[in-house]
Amino acid sequence: MASLFTKIIRGEVPAYKVAEDSMFLAFLDISPNAKGHTLCIPKKEVDKIFDLEEEWYQELMRFSRKVAIAMEKAIPCKRVGMAVVGLEVPHVHVHLIPLNEMSDMDFSKSIDLNEEEFKEIAESINVNL
Repeated sequence: MASLFTKIIRGEVPAYKVAEDSMFLAFLDISPNAKGHTLCIPKKEVDKIFDLEEEWYQELMRFSRKVAIAMEKAIPCKRVGMAVVGLEVPHVHVHLIPLNEMSDMDFSKSIDLNEEEFKEIAESINVNL
């Protein structure tokens, strides 16, 4: 059975896309820790990050870096944090989170954004790629 993220890749489930290439997709987390919280995923469905082939792992880091740099230009923050937790969806995903304080990395909380805010954030990151 396809993961939720595979369904997003296929267009079966909507997402606020930030960046995409032939191997990877970046989209906003719908339950964000902070404004701009983005997930970077491989289009290949693999459960655990260290099960990725080395080339895919390295390319995922390159792609995530590119997205993080664009995020820093688009979202006021002190830095962009990165986390790989992977318990929520059995599909590799890198969390990129704009940070202003340590609590922004607290996965037990989330902020509320409306559809228009999600669209504006996605576009502001995308134009900085």
